[in-house]
Amino acid sequence: MSQRNNSGLRSILRPLHWGLAPLAGLYWGVTSLRNYLFNIGYTPSLSFDPLMISVGNLSVGGTGKSPMIEYLVPMLRREHALAVLSRGYRRKTSGIRIAGDQDNAETLGDEPYQFYRKFGALSPGQTASENTPVVVAVGEERALAIPEILHHHPEINMILLDDAFQHRKVKSDVQILLTTYQRPFYKDRILPLGLLRESRKGAKRADVVIVTKCPEDIKEEEKNRMRVAIQAYAGEKIQVFFTAISYQSPETVFEPDLMLKEPVLLFSGIANADLFEAYARQQFKVAEHIRWEDHHRYSESDVKKVQEVLKASGAKSVLTTEKDMVKLIDPSQSNLWTDIPLHYLPIQVKFLANETAFQQYISDKIRSAEKE
Repeated sequence: MSQRNNSGLRSILRPLHWGLAPLAGLYWGVTSLRNYLFNIGYTPSLSFDPLMISVGNLSVGGTGKSPMIEYLVPMLRREHALAVLSRGYRRKTSGIRIAGDQDNAETLGDEPYQFYRKFGALSPGQTASENTPVVVAVGEERALAIPEILHHHPEINMILLDDAFQHRKVKSDVQILLTTYQRPFYKDRILPLGLLRESRKGAKRADVVIVTKCPEDIKEEEKNRMRVAIQAYAGEKIQVFFTAISYQSPETVFEPDLMLKEPVLLFSGIANADLFEAYARQQFKVAEHIRWEDHHRYSESDVKKVQEVLKASGAKSVLTTEKDMVKLIDPSQSNLWTDIPLHYLPIQVKFLANETAFQQYISDKIRSAEKE
């Protein structure tokens, strides 16, 4: 696009931008007042006996909270009886629910069910001494859900709060703030002008900041620039770490011996599918990518669309994300997908440097909180 066309586009969008400014100002005022009332103690934050570790962000979705939870669980459950508490976004149930074998992505939400599948039950052949199962629960009101967890599981002495940076009704002992490399909070603006749920100054509550989804070849100079920009809001002593997405080998969904063949059809229902597509295109010949909104609930018509595009594109296999996969294995869904050569791509968090320092920092914060 030429510079002239860019200028024309900006002139068209400028009135829309300024039209949203009053709404952004109102939103800023409401969230700032709410935080101020918590800060001065007028609105109390409840404390509980188990240690509370919050993983969250300042923006709306897509910062890598679920992979970070999955990174922390094996690290923390070595020495603690651990629970993970999520809101259960877009589940079909409501209220407080402690995950069990009868649950699925519909009853818990896609991400909490993913946690439960990985950590909430013993794998075949495991004993409790090898890998103690983690309690997974969902509840819109964390302050009400925590006593319910403790009633059923009094042994719990640590709770991981998923997406709870703005949930200040519960006092967190450790606040882990995530922000993406692609859209760091210090370059973003408050809703609806940007994606921030609250002012950038909210970063001051963080104990540690992790920049997620970084390119693996990020330069030290760029890390330093980002660190300085983050510390301008979070405090000059804040620890800042950098992570990337580590994609694992594709796995089959229904047929254990099914081989991935090219070309590949992608489909996804996640907040930002650009990195998923970019990696897939690096590794495979990709025919097409069907995108749905984040937390999309799949229907029979979606299955038909995948089948039609699969046939029309000449693709030999279908590849989706792990977050999407957990919704497809439910009995109400699986019979619709079994005729499709379906695979999914697991991901993990990869620290680009100082992973041991991060783990030690979290351990030190936990020990300090235990002494209080």
